[in-house]
Amino acid sequence: MEKFDVAIIGSGPGGYVAAIRCAQLGMKVALIEKYATLGGTCLNVGCIPSKALLDSSEHYFNAAHSFKTHGILLKDLKVDLPAMIARKNDVVKQNTEGINFLMKKNKIQVIRGTASFETANTIAVVSENNEKSVIETKNTIIATGSKPSALKGIDVDKNRIITSTEALNLKEIPSHMIIIGGGVIGLELGSVYARMGAKISVIEFTDSIIGTMDRSLGKELQKSLQKIGFEFYLSHKVTGASVKGKKVMVTADGPADKKLTLEGDYCLLSVGRRPFTEGFTIGKSRSETR
Repeated sequence: MEKFDVAIIGSGPGGYVAAIRCAQLGMKVALIEKYATLGGTCLNVGCIPSKALLDSSEHYFNAAHSFKTHGILLKDLKVDLPAMIARKNDVVKQNTEGINFLMKKNKIQVIRGTASFETANTIAVVSENNEKSVIETKNTIIATGSKPSALKGIDVDKNRIITSTEALNLKEIPSHMIIIGGGVIGLELGSVYARMGAKISVIEFTDSIIGTMDRSLGKELQKSLQKIGFEFYLSHKVTGASVKGKKVMVTADGPADKKLTLEGDYCLLSVGRRPFTEGFTIGKSRSETR
């Protein structure tokens, strides 16, 4: 059984930065990651790819709406979505390969597989091909990040009813995307497709968007997004979403029991994220909880 000073579960910004610092302080470090690439949600299906798509969509939007003002005339302007997605994927690849380099440079041992505690100081790691290894560690840092939150009654099929992960890899520009949730993730991805001509409808349970932030910011952001094709249904509680062929039907209850029904070709469920801690017993060994 190989022994480490510290084992870190999860290779996102929390995990890989902790791993580098621990190695710099002279510790023997293991970094455990169950996915094929390092970097966690942020680098693979979060901040980095969404910003890459935002950048590309902004170039298109400016070409379609602002270039003429500068005397630049374009003919037959259109979006090559596969090329845009490919560029996004290349940006992600460059970043994740950079993390691989940093792990090697700092002599951090990367272990691929899903981790679980056998005791407080021993961790079992099961690889993708079901091979099990066990390591011993003096200290453990759990940095497993988060995953999209679910909403009761909404069945995410990852085809027409999607999360932010699938929204980063669509094969077509939606004609009408319905977004459940008025937080930063949904609005950011909605902006990508609105700039390319999609109609975006946002259904939000509270009476403002980006509700965890300053209300005046929410009002200004709402005005800005409405200018590029967003429509908002605030103070609405989603009651269901169903798929029929290539269409999605979303129902909601509004103020004064007013019923709302929207039909689109995609529904993005974006109601926040929750900690990803399945399989862990925090603070106790597995034997103590049996």
